[in-house]
Amino acid sequence: MAKTNAGRFFEDYAVGRRIDHAVPRSVSGGERALYHALYPARHAVYSSDQFAQSCGLAASPIDDLAAFHVVFGKTVPDVSLNAVANLGYAEGRWLRPVWPGDTLRASSEVIGVKQNSNGKTGVVWVRTRGMNQRDETVLEYVRWVMVRKGDIAAPAPATVVPELRPVVAPQDLVIPEGLDFTGYDFSLAGEPHRWGDYEVGETIDHVDGVTIEEAEHMMATRLWQNTAKVHFDATFRPDGQRLIYGGHVISMARALSFNGLANAQMIVGLNAGAHANPCFAGDTIRAWSEVVDKAELAAPGVGALRLRLVATRGGAPFALRAADGAYLPEVLLDLDYWVLCPL
Repeated sequence: MAKTNAGRFFEDYAVGRRIDHAVPRSVSGGERALYHALYPARHAVYSSDQFAQSCGLAASPIDDLAAFHVVFGKTVPDVSLNAVANLGYAEGRWLRPVWPGDTLRASSEVIGVKQNSNGKTGVVWVRTRGMNQRDETVLEYVRWVMVRKGDIAAPAPATVVPELRPVVAPQDLVIPEGLDFTGYDFSLAGEPHRWGDYEVGETIDHVDGVTIEEAEHMMATRLWQNTAKVHFDATFRPDGQRLIYGGHVISMARALSFNGLANAQMIVGLNAGAHANPCFAGDTIRAWSEVVDKAELAAPGVGALRLRLVATRGGAPFALRAADGAYLPEVLLDLDYWVLCPL
């Protein structure tokens, strides 16, 4: 009896199937230190216990995207080990802060499948939930991924394409218990810009750039225990290149967005996302944002900004698509998300 696992292929997925992912992981301040070493992450709520406590939290939580990466990494051996590419996200919500000492695990449900016309690959949609040691859901999201078929002759499953909400409604955003920005210290946070200073339609060039290093990407992907072959095995792609984990691009772009959005403190919603083009070591990531929407919330001093975050490897800022509607080749990431910002 074989004891190794080659991973699931497209024909192995069925709508309605639930997958409980191994292995639970306890997080600590080490995750924060490594996250801040890998990315120029400086948002104050995630950097300082004292600042977080001044905003009504018990302490500084683990960075929202670090928690996302831990949960995402749990799913890779069961969802995307044999993936060609991770395609997109929707309906993401951060429901509870993750604290040092919490133990995270993940579970996914297959909600859609569609074989591609070439008969060699198919798209799989899953809804993933990350839970802590108290079985509380800390975050949830939908993602879809293109997966190879193991047997080209295997019959295609019946196509099911899920209907997904284009945006998480502001009333469905969950504000961390106790969060209060009425005494927010803009000087310590790094910028004076508050919720009211941003206008819908405004675009922000984040100016700075970071060149992706192979070693840092390998460290990050191992940190999140992401085992997808395209990130590690240089023989897996015809061009012999290892694909940079899309989450690495997300975190780098989010960190770069500090310059202009230092007070966009906590990510609470993920509306949509696309990895528009592959990223490889040697690419220099730059980022720009567009303010898509704004919402007032019930928590004292807290508002929500809906932002479009675009990561590129060159080209003019604010350029996104060609005349035919396709993403420009220099666009790496197009992410639509909600953040909490002081009023």
